[in-house]
Amino acid sequence: MKTIGLIGGMSWESSAEYYRIINEEVKKGLGGLHSAKCILYSVNFDEIERCQSQNRWDQAGEILGEAAESLEHAGADFIVICTNTMHKVIAVIQKKTSLPILHIADETADEILNQGLKKVGLLGTKYTMEEDFYTTRIKDQNIDILIPDEEERLTINQIIFNELCLGKTVQSSREYFKEVIQKLVVEGAEGIILGCTEIGLLIKQEDVDVPLFDTTLIHALGAVNKALS
Repeated sequence: MKTIGLIGGMSWESSAEYYRIINEEVKKGLGGLHSAKCILYSVNFDEIERCQSQNRWDQAGEILGEAAESLEHAGADFIVICTNTMHKVIAVIQKKTSLPILHIADETADEILNQGLKKVGLLGTKYTMEEDFYTTRIKDQNIDILIPDEEERLTINQIIFNELCLGKTVQSSREYFKEVIQKLVVEGAEGIILGCTEIGLLIKQEDVDVPLFDTTLIHALGAVNKALS
């Protein structure tokens, strides 16, 4: 079994989900008392969020790069960045480590293709929805992406940072997400990417009628597959 190096804390709410899913899947795969060999480096999310909001992305990348370097020295075999948004600085992180990084967008694109879909809606932070560091990797697999309108993107971003990252799940926010999802479906989305690792804490498959691609679950399962391969 390979050792998984997890860069977490962005937020710790979703990092806890990574830890749970990874260990449950290893136990399911190997049985008995088996659990995952993993090392978690949990950063201070307030420090990272300040870098995001002040457009100091390289500094954020340096912080995560140092985390990756520490994980390599601690014995990790590969790196998992437990957040969608911070894949924006994956090139900066990669400069600090020789370990491979399992990209969340690549794993998600593979799952979309496995289900035979060609057009999906994307929900996430404003950075993930509006910039190309994430969407390009999906589109490169011949998958079309739809995103909410500007006002909806702002509201979704506020819900993520002001509620979900603080462990709050509010029913009115759940209903809002469901409305946005339905609008994307009307526009032609065959499925929806939950492109922020906290959204899966709020929206479940039973809430909607189209396939959901929960990136936390997909990424964690990809990490287990790589660890056990």
